[in-house]
Amino acid sequence: LYSLYSNYILNRLRQLFPISLTSAETSKSTAGSMKGSSNRRRRKTGLPLPLPSLASAASFEGSSSIKSETCKIFDLLEDIIEQILLNLHCIEKNLGFWQSKAEGSNGRIAYFMICERGPSAFLDGTLHLVHDFLSDGSSIQKLYQSAYSYVSKRISVFSSLRYFLSTFLAKFYTEVETIGEDLMKDPENSLPSLLVSISDLFSELEASIGHLHANGQTDSDPLTFSKLQEVKSEGSQWTECETRDAINLIYENLHRLDCYLDVLISKHRKPRKLTLYWIPYSCGAFGISLFSLWLLRHSKFMGSPDLDNWARDAKDSTKIFWNDHVEQPIISIRDELFETFRKRQKGVMEREEVQLTADSLHRMLRAFSEQTVGKTLPESTSDQEMLEIVMARYEKEVMHPIQGLVGGELVRGLLIQVQKLKLDIEEAMLELDQILRANEINFAILAALPAFALVVLLGMVVRAWFKQ
Repeated sequence: LYSLYSNYILNRLRQLFPISLTSAETSKSTAGSMKGSSNRRRRKTGLPLPLPSLASAASFEGSSSIKSETCKIFDLLEDIIEQILLNLHCIEKNLGFWQSKAEGSNGRIAYFMICERGPSAFLDGTLHLVHDFLSDGSSIQKLYQSAYSYVSKRISVFSSLRYFLSTFLAKFYTEVETIGEDLMKDPENSLPSLLVSISDLFSELEASIGHLHANGQTDSDPLTFSKLQEVKSEGSQWTECETRDAINLIYENLHRLDCYLDVLISKHRKPRKLTLYWIPYSCGAFGISLFSLWLLRHSKFMGSPDLDNWARDAKDSTKIFWNDHVEQPIISIRDELFETFRKRQKGVMEREEVQLTADSLHRMLRAFSEQTVGKTLPESTSDQEMLEIVMARYEKEVMHPIQGLVGGELVRGLLIQVQKLKLDIEEAMLELDQILRANEINFAILAALPAFALVVLLGMVVRAWFKQ
């Protein structure tokens, strides 16, 4: 962690104050990274090494010096993988951004060139646009061409860097996997070979990145790595001091690569979020400033009671709204419902009253039927059978209505039908009463629905706020 954050801070300071890397800074950075890696092993954040860690630990129990140098080698390999993967991740993010811009329409990419690269680019682009329009009238076409050239250059740079670093990482894994078996068996002879191979990979990466400068795709200083052959040529066994110097040299090359990529990426990187949305942010800041001045003008600091009056009016309006549109409707619905239930329980039709009407109708039907048929009917005769006798006599009386009204049974038959209609109405009211009683709880829940909906809405708002 010390090595990672120290390198990050140094790189950011170099971007702000571009100075040449001195030998003292290089040695200090390398020593710090070596110290951090030798004291404790970092947790791996990249791809695993193609080396069995348990087997390697068992292979070097005999020699403490060899075990120490080999642990440093493992830390070096992990640091190389970690730095390359971090740079690849940063390159991939920037490349994806520029590719998305290249896939956009002409208007979208022109808007980006003028309005999403900061205030200076906005002024410069606007001036060029007006100048080209006044000179030859082809300002839009020139803007499209410069925009596509601007984006294509960055896509080319990041695509090349991604290819170079991916190739380097693939060759690095191949070399580690090839020499890894020998490193377990004969570490004294395999360590120099592995270090020389890694140094050669850095030299190949230097040549590959040099093509960017040869093609004029970047104007930054060329990348140069130190050659391991200057420390020790491959062949015989190395001493502990020579191995340490070789590791330090590779760390120095890795640091140079990281600094070079930081400078190159910073020149071609995607604009920051503040730069992309500087127009909305500026409008928002301007609006907030105006609103603050307006508030200050109407506040107590300027001797104005407007804010207090508005706050009081807002409070009163909120209370009135709550009372008129939430509290009173709920209370009114609740009171009306329960008052209806209370009144209904006192004055509505009861089952005993319906039974009295039914008994009265039964006696009227029995008396009329016995008089009509001229004999006493059995107790098992139903009301329906007696009603059929009544209706048959009623039909005969209707044939002679005057005679039936004066000396017949027409009026009596009509009264019996009125009693039957009364019984049907009372039974219907009794069933309706039972339905209302069964749904009393539903009406109570319905009265509480507005308050429940308000509570749910407030809960959703609070939950969304906590999630953000």
